[in-house]
Amino acid sequence: MNFVEELRWRGMLHDITPETEEYLLKNKTTGYIGFDPTADSLHIGSLVPIILLMHFQKAGHNPIALVGGATGMVGDPSGKSDERNLLDEATLNKNIAGVKSQLARFLNFDSATENAAQLVNNYDWMKEISLIEFVRDVGKHITVNYMMAKDSVKKRLDSEAKTGMSFTEFTYQLFQGYDFYHLYKEKNCMLQMGGSDQWGNITTGTELIRRKAQGKAYALTCKLITKADGSKFGKTAGGNIWLDANRTSPYKFYQYWLNSSDEDAEKYIKIFTFLDEKTIETLIAEHKEAPHLRILQKKIGEEVTVMTHGKEAYDNAIKASAILFGKSTASDLKALDEQTFLDVFDGVPQAEIKREVIENGLGIVPAFAENGFLKSNGEVRRALKENSISVNKEKVKEDYVITTSDLIADKFVLLQRGKKSYFLLKVV
Repeated sequence: MNFVEELRWRGMLHDITPETEEYLLKNKTTGYIGFDPTADSLHIGSLVPIILLMHFQKAGHNPIALVGGATGMVGDPSGKSDERNLLDEATLNKNIAGVKSQLARFLNFDSATENAAQLVNNYDWMKEISLIEFVRDVGKHITVNYMMAKDSVKKRLDSEAKTGMSFTEFTYQLFQGYDFYHLYKEKNCMLQMGGSDQWGNITTGTELIRRKAQGKAYALTCKLITKADGSKFGKTAGGNIWLDANRTSPYKFYQYWLNSSDEDAEKYIKIFTFLDEKTIETLIAEHKEAPHLRILQKKIGEEVTVMTHGKEAYDNAIKASAILFGKSTASDLKALDEQTFLDVFDGVPQAEIKREVIENGLGIVPAFAENGFLKSNGEVRRALKENSISVNKEKVKEDYVITTSDLIADKFVLLQRGKKSYFLLKVV
């Protein structure tokens, strides 16, 4: 399989050093990508480099995922307008453990596999090097002129930049360059990959290998994901879309892809799935014939949710998605975990009610009239006569009494008038 050509037709390839494609076609190669442990979970922006490594492994090459325990202490200036707060060692270790466990979901680390993936932490080799050694053995090979020419540095030193750049951040490209050099020497790693904003840091590594080891190494970057409307990929009003189900529920994760624009979906289906070119072309054609069916968005959501969270989580996300619009039942609602339930009914008005009120039994009229949902007892009774009142998606009569058996996740009752008007009672 031509790894570079695979990236090219998928619209993922951005920069590549001369002779890289030819080298990869002729040689089984070890290549790596670094992951910055700024949190204990990766977010969907990290899916692109993960998928790069997955394609690399599928093409028969040996992938290395590097978790930046050392570089995470320094902070990457690429694409940043301000210096970020540096993490303490305990937080960093927690983040590294979280990132490592997530990467294991996507790559095959089974040592019995011929081209098994490897996980490394650059702190393991950087901790042994003194400042004097690093300055003498690494710093002398890369000139300040060379480092200043990098975009990540130039933008921060531009006269219009709000803040300058600390020496800490300035040294980052040397640290990353040394990682490449170390992996080149110790693991015969010939290729570094990453997002297009990493080009400067990556080529510092190839230059260090050329000058310090008189060797030749290769570099390749993928395009950064942008959205057609100009908003930032991987973010919503509620923040990042994380790969950790405890931070972003599989339902919310699936909904992010489902809500993609048609223009973005045509791009995402190539980047975020492993479907072949013919299948993707067929899906795009079907989508254009009936865009209201959201064929592309549903397929992307399925492929990426199953890949990230598993088939069961995807199936549950589909069931949760149908709750607002489908003929779901109280048992469907009660099958949801608390976070998914809250995600489904995000933004629905709610009121708090004491548990003993539910334990003693709450009549349907006061449930709707005394908590701010409907205006009066009379309005509730009129709605009941119209058969438009539901508790937990099931129609009820005036004699219905809400009890603890109605609680969802042991703390919510869903009230509904008509098809689209919802209200939550939260037990405290």
